[in-house]
Amino acid sequence: MTEDVKLMSIGQAAEKAGISRQSLQYYLMVGLLEPTQTTSSGRRLFDQEAVDRIRLIKKLNSSGYPLRAIRELFMEGRRDLKGSSGE
Repeated sequence: MTEDVKLMSIGQAAEKAGISRQSLQYYLMVGLLEPTQTTSSGRRLFDQEAVDRIRLIKKLNSSGYPLRAIRELFMEGRRDLKGSSGE
């Protein structure tokens, strides 16, 4: 049996994270975030972990980090995770 993970729409996730729907769509467009799941009809769904990441992006951005720098930080973290397995 799979875990019962609560998924929410883009509007619900944006509201819960304290940003506008348009800002969340922009985060998706520039690669700062990916939906937790996409339905067969193309609807993007998000879980609590995604909402937490949105809040982190918002906090970093309001602290003066440009979105491009935040994206690079996240990308670097993914490369570090991939590189550390087996070394």
